[in-house]
Amino acid sequence: MDMGFTARIEELKRQWPGNIALQCFDGQEYAALPQAARQRLAKCLASGVENPDSQMGCYACQPSDYDALKPFFSRVLARYHKVPEHARHVNDWDLSHIDGLPAGGLLDLAALGLPPLSMRVRAGRNLKDFPLPGAMDRTMRVQLEQRMMAAFEGLIADPAYGGRYHSLTPGNPCFIDERAYDELVAAHIMFKNMDQDRYLLAAGIAADWPHGRGCYVSADRAFIIWVGEEDHLRIMCMQRGTVLNAVFDRLKSALERVGALPGLQFAVSEDYGFVTSCPTNLGTGMRASVHMPLPNLTRDGTDAKARAIAGPLGLSVRGIGGEHTPIGADGTVDISPSARFCITEAEIIAALYQGIARLKSEEDKAAANHPKSEEN
Repeated sequence: MDMGFTARIEELKRQWPGNIALQCFDGQEYAALPQAARQRLAKCLASGVENPDSQMGCYACQPSDYDALKPFFSRVLARYHKVPEHARHVNDWDLSHIDGLPAGGLLDLAALGLPPLSMRVRAGRNLKDFPLPGAMDRTMRVQLEQRMMAAFEGLIADPAYGGRYHSLTPGNPCFIDERAYDELVAAHIMFKNMDQDRYLLAAGIAADWPHGRGCYVSADRAFIIWVGEEDHLRIMCMQRGTVLNAVFDRLKSALERVGALPGLQFAVSEDYGFVTSCPTNLGTGMRASVHMPLPNLTRDGTDAKARAIAGPLGLSVRGIGGEHTPIGADGTVDISPSARFCITEAEIIAALYQGIARLKSEEDKAAANHPKSEEN
């Protein structure tokens, strides 16, 4: 069986050079592992073997996988994140350590001449005492949801949060019907049906849908926690405004608040930071983004010019509905720093601010080259 697995990987490696996990697989190293470790690594590779067109091609299945299977994952992390194989991650939210920011560290987009924008910052977290979603069965998923519901009672009773929990699990006292679910999805509050994602299905992450899935929403609908998606928790803050610090600081305090709730302990690797199912999110688990209108840079109907500017700055440009979605009719795009690992939380939000400043400057230049009078 192991010989056949190794042979299949080697064949796929030749056919799919862009699949990082396959390219980082070492057959001799695999053969030298104990049987249990071989099975463990094969489980992590399942999605990339079934879907060799994957870029990453693997998911961790246990909180300890990154450390227990370090030779493999160190190569994966180095190749994707473009860091040395021995790189260690450090978490730090302190903006005072960052050069080139406005005096006092206030990241106010209004000072750049921008109107209020949709701002969102999120972080993936997993609980230490559960398998990661790819290795959970239905009973575990429901148990995790129940653990979180008990914890959410503390948030709901807190005037700073309030709100309610919405469950997708049949029979749950907080169960919502399909109509309510669709409304939350349309409002970009709840995550979409995972049963339609072939990568998550092959990884085991989407199994047992919709059991154990749900979403806590604060009273002001600006603080959200997804339960049972790609990670146990996706914790996010959103706001329309101009001061990036507002969502950044609220997320920091919210993570501290959630992490202090009874029965919750986040999974952390001493070398790699906060543990996430996908190696792309490891370290900070954090994504910070804004929806920014760039009507002149997207005048041709594409985000090609915006990508050309943003890419060298370490920023990703996406459609307003996320990856593989179109830009807004007014040229609005989603801007976010690409890095998660071997970068601090403070560096992520600073990179977003500095990238927005550069894009605003280039947008103004493009506008000057296309005065409105030429369009009339």
